[in-house]
Amino acid sequence: MAASIKLYSKALVAAFLALSLAGCSVFYGSLEELPPEPFVSPNEGPGPAYLIGPLDVLNIHVWRNPDLTRRVTVRPDGSVSIPLIDDLAATGKTPAELAKEIGEELEVIMALPSVTVMVDSFNGPFGQQVRVVGEAGTPQAIPYIANMTLLDVMIQVGGLTEFAAGDQATLIRVVDGEQKKYRLKIDELIRDGNIKKNVKILPGDVLIIPESIL
Repeated sequence: MAASIKLYSKALVAAFLALSLAGCSVFYGSLEELPPEPFVSPNEGPGPAYLIGPLDVLNIHVWRNPDLTRRVTVRPDGSVSIPLIDDLAATGKTPAELAKEIGEELEVIMALPSVTVMVDSFNGPFGQQVRVVGEAGTPQAIPYIANMTLLDVMIQVGGLTEFAAGDQATLIRVVDGEQKKYRLKIDELIRDGNIKKNVKILPGDVLIIPESIL
């Protein structure tokens, strides 16, 4: 009797795994794949202008005014403060746009101020970050860098865990205001060396790496 129950239990487990795998095959097989992207773009150039985000570290330089020149961190509320200027919104602006606004604020007290802003350490606004969740070595949100690819992202997050189902990973991207899902083949890329599975990553992408059920 005990032996029969044990065999029956094994049969149920096998049936469940078969159904689960079939379901995964249907689900992931229905997703569109992205076109391959070279490891280094042959015409690599600057990407979209960088947008300042919370916790970015900025070097603000006011020419011939060392007392106003500062290295500041953007506060969690998205603002910065320097001498003579309090609570100036910085998040979502390019360094050039922020420099222009600081110059306009300083024009009240000095003639023709020359201001430059450089990003020393960056995180970017949340909408520009790339988020990796699930079975990555170090799941995290990382700043988007111009011409970033899937391989670049996987290097930053420490690759896959031993439990990852990399070829069942999903990329979520907003296209023309609509959220879309794409299938990724991360195992084929980083474990098998299939360079055709390297794809372009865009600001705001979310990568979900599930755990293998086997």
